[in-house]
Amino acid sequence: MNKNPSGAEHYFTEHPKSKARFGLIRTYLRNKPFEFLTASGVFSKDRVDLGTRLLVESMILPENGCVLDLGCGYGAVGIAAGVFNPNLRVVLVDVNMRAIRLARRNVELNCVWNVEVRHGHLYAAVCDLVFDCVVSNPPVSAGMKVVEAIIVEAPEHLACGGTLQMVVKSKIGRKRLQSVFEKAFGNVEVLARGSGYRVLISRKG
Repeated sequence: MNKNPSGAEHYFTEHPKSKARFGLIRTYLRNKPFEFLTASGVFSKDRVDLGTRLLVESMILPENGCVLDLGCGYGAVGIAAGVFNPNLRVVLVDVNMRAIRLARRNVELNCVWNVEVRHGHLYAAVCDLVFDCVVSNPPVSAGMKVVEAIIVEAPEHLACGGTLQMVVKSKIGRKRLQSVFEKAFGNVEVLARGSGYRVLISRKG
């Protein structure tokens, strides 16, 4: 069984079997305060992990339109996007029902009302929408095929000029994933580096 960094069961699963042990993270992102209710069976329950933090601190958000946080976990990236730009419509999606319940609670906890949370596998829950930006800290423990699907299928769900922004570990599949970005979009850049991670960005032409 795949493990997440805390040693809990694989978090890219619809119904985690582990008993929920709850926690609360208080942190600052882009100098704004946030609180996130977390639980076992969800990725990085004890802190906002370094990859997520790098993505949040560096992501480029549109002035208006619709943003998707794919593989949202307890909602840190998407909720932050909604706080940073109240003019956006932000949709959070995860396959993990425990994560979905936490994300919905965290939307309320952070008083951000331009954010909605949907349950589903990758893009299946948002086929009715077109996005100006997709952001993701992908579920690497689910396997590279899942991560690559997020990249390859993104252009179908992006408006012209829309971006996919994904954080990846520099030593785990970075070159392979950059190649997948390049093939899917015809372009790729490194938006940010730090703490052993990179944020990759591609734009739909």
